[in-house]
Amino acid sequence: MARLKTKRVWSSFRGNLRRTFHRTRGRQVLHFLHVGKTGGTAIKHALKAHRVTPGHVIVLHGHRFTLREVPKGDKAIFCLRHPISRFVSGFYSRQRQGQPRYWVPWTPDEKVIFERFETPNHLALALSSSVAEERSSAEKAMRTIAHVKDGYAKWFDSEEYLSSRTEDIFFIGYQETLAEDFDTLKSQLGLPANIALPTDEISAHRNPEHLDKKLDQQALENLKGWYAEDFRFFARSRQIRRRASKEQVPESDLASALDEMLLPT
Repeated sequence: MARLKTKRVWSSFRGNLRRTFHRTRGRQVLHFLHVGKTGGTAIKHALKAHRVTPGHVIVLHGHRFTLREVPKGDKAIFCLRHPISRFVSGFYSRQRQGQPRYWVPWTPDEKVIFERFETPNHLALALSSSVAEERSSAEKAMRTIAHVKDGYAKWFDSEEYLSSRTEDIFFIGYQETLAEDFDTLKSQLGLPANIALPTDEISAHRNPEHLDKKLDQQALENLKGWYAEDFRFFARSRQIRRRASKEQVPESDLASALDEMLLPT
């Protein structure tokens, strides 16, 4: 444990030293926050060989790095995803134990959960079950399954804090429009147009297409309630992105953005 801690401290020190070097050369330091199940693996795969440009240096972080850890003066890049679509993706990612790209075995609690709830729809419906034990098991599952349990507050603390760091946000992308958004990001970074996102499921860490992603209306209503805070984060992010692109955004846009979200089909 002590050796691992020492390794992390040394790695952090070297990273800070490299970033200081690039700052002295006039490069803007950009931190890529890897929000789970939003297309981050694909973005990092594409950017790995292009982290230093004439004007920028890109730091590709793991899931633990948050907006609060981005120093003032540096800027953040991140992607988000419709909360319900993200729930479905997170459920199946953990059901497959991260395979085929990774192998992250179930925790004992996850094993029990996936033996009971076979699909996202099954779990989401159980949140409003009239049977107390079923409802309690579903609530525990929502607080236990990796990715499913992690709301956007894990990375952005609060809607107010996200808004307070608007000037430190370089780019926000969305999983639903990942290819188009990546083209925009490449243009802003001055990267070659031929850099592309991975198309295979393993490199992109993407769920297979054949999975049952259908959600009943009651399941949708249950998830909207459960992820109410994430819906607000998502809507606020759209407002921030539109303002950054100089579009006129009325205050009512925060509510209307909710109507534009894509639901899983």
